[in-house]
Amino acid sequence: MENLRIGILGYGNLGRGVELAIGQNSDLELAGIFTRRDPAVIHPLTDNAKVYNVKEALNHKEEIDVMILCGGSSTDLMSQSPAFASHFNIVDSFDTHARISEHFNSVNNSALETNHCAVISAGWDPGLFSINRIFAESVLPVGNSYTFWGKGVSQGHSDALRRIEGVSNAIQYTLPIESAIEEVRNGTHPIYTAREMHTRECFVSLKPGANQDKVYSEIVNMPNYFSDYNTTVHFVSDQELTENHSGMPHGGFVQRSGTTGVNQETNHIYEFSLKLDSNPEFTSSVLVCYARAVHRLFSEGIYGAKTVLEIPPAYLSAQPIERLRAELL
Repeated sequence: MENLRIGILGYGNLGRGVELAIGQNSDLELAGIFTRRDPAVIHPLTDNAKVYNVKEALNHKEEIDVMILCGGSSTDLMSQSPAFASHFNIVDSFDTHARISEHFNSVNNSALETNHCAVISAGWDPGLFSINRIFAESVLPVGNSYTFWGKGVSQGHSDALRRIEGVSNAIQYTLPIESAIEEVRNGTHPIYTAREMHTRECFVSLKPGANQDKVYSEIVNMPNYFSDYNTTVHFVSDQELTENHSGMPHGGFVQRSGTTGVNQETNHIYEFSLKLDSNPEFTSSVLVCYARAVHRLFSEGIYGAKTVLEIPPAYLSAQPIERLRAELL
């Protein structure tokens, strides 16, 4: 069987992570990297990797089985994903939860028009956390669900900060409120607002002449990102960001506190957790296995957009289903 040929659109942290993940899967190969920058300034990690300007992408349609889109949710993917789904099978990591349905419909329409398949919002949240939420809520229909993120760097939120006019660089940490996590584990079934579960901490460097007060106001009032949380903003130098905030750890928990029994007297806690040294490298690894899934769906004549909730787990693996039954059941 020939290797699955993967294209990478965007070569930031996520794109480099996808390149690394492809190298760990013997059934995959890197077909090309597509960038808005000058290809001459891109130095891939893979020997002999081909780098093209994004404007050349359509010239390479026949060389790519799946294109993985590695842009940001705040500005790139809402337009890029439907545009590329008209020409390629794609996977993206769109993570603006409030706009996923809108994004799905747009990508679905584009993919259906040209008989392509797309997986949107793959990663770990949305993604693996989404799958565990549906498992937990299906198994324990009576109860409450909770998602805690961090402590860690949010790629999407950091990208949204960097898109603000006047911002030179920025990193955003999501911090769970530990007392809230413990209350859930105690089985008391609390009801929380977003503000009662997390805080957000931003480290931001400004371009010369930028209006600090204006940038601060735009951050704390940004819908879907910061307006629903207690947000702290630290204005620091580029040097401090580089020296103290270069790592990209993340993680979190999905929890379900549920009850069973005649009088709902029996308590159960379902918990799925991740602790990641590198958010982009782990997210990239998820995108790569969903590229395998999207190609299998396409090969079966299944077109349009899909989410992680609709894809059989076996489609993610390079192993045949017979081996998976024998070793994993």
